Amino acid sequence: MQPLEIINYGRECLQAEAEAIRRAAQRLDNSFAHALNCIAACKGRVVVSGLGKSGHIARKISATLSSTGSPSFFLHPAEALHGDFGLLHQGDVLLAIAFGGETYEVNAVCRYATHLQLPIIAITGRLASTLSSLADIVLDGSVQEEACPLGLAPTSSAITALALGDALAAALMKQRGFTTRQFARLHPGGSLGRRLQAVADFQQQATTVSPQADFFAVLHGVSSYNHGIVAVVDAADNLLGAITDGDVRRALTQHRDQAFAMSAAKLMTQPPQTVTPDMCVAEAVQRMEQHRITALFLVPSSTNQLLGVVRLHELMAGGEI
Repeated sequence: MQPLEIINYGRECLQAEAEAIRRAAQRLDNSFAHALNCIAACKGRVVVSGLGKSGHIARKISATLSSTGSPSFFLHPAEALHGDFGLLHQGDVLLAIAFGGETYEVNAVCRYATHLQLPIIAITGRLASTLSSLADIVLDGSVQEEACPLGLAPTSSAITALALGDALAAALMKQRGFTTRQFARLHPGGSLGRRLQAVADFQQQATTVSPQADFFAVLHGVSSYNHGIVAVVDAADNLLGAITDGDVRRALTQHRDQAFAMSAAKLMTQPPQTVTPDMCVAEAVQRMEQHRITALFLVPSSTNQLLGVVRLHELMAGGEI
């Protein structure tokens, strides 16, 4: 095949799979809503099972559910027949995936789940199949054709099953009001988790001075703990302004010896840039870059009382945000 032929065939495969998902979206009916409510009401875990390519899809759906607030695990149907049935418990929901609906091992898992009186949700391409008859709720994963040239390899059918699982997980997030903060708690590692963490997780104690503090007290505060910034606060710890090492240098350059007689109130920048404790790291870093600063003071959303300071260095310690 020539490069252009390869590219065109690749496009045909992608378009075939996209069309399969589009048709699945058009077919969605009350069964999807019933499946969603069934999982939302689950007191145990969502147990996802499938064999072969359906097993790989099942693993991914289970991982997505777990990472978005719905406890889940993958049950290998062949292993289940050799002792892993013990993983199933009252209160669980079974999500079984088999395109043809006649996979012996998957149907055996469903029969055992029926014995435990567990709700069964099936994703299958054949509505008139053994799996469909065993399930309480059936999601239609049928496709007109597979994307592979032989029409045999699970391609369009696999991506359709995956898309249905993703749709369930996403709809559950929406129904439960799942927040970015909750998502961050489940994804603490890597750049994504760091971006979504609250700045309060990186909070440090801020060095403070009163508005009446003299130049040398300010200089000592700016140099303390290598923060390069002090907060100017009143007697009740309300934040009034900020003084950076840059402010000190500019005062010396512009006012020379007169700078030594300046108080904190004369040196400070007001109002200082602040963030609330629940602001995500990515937004705080963006604010610092926008204002060309390297530290932000934390204050509650309802008051101006100083809580601490966060520095760009700590927020960026794990790499790019």
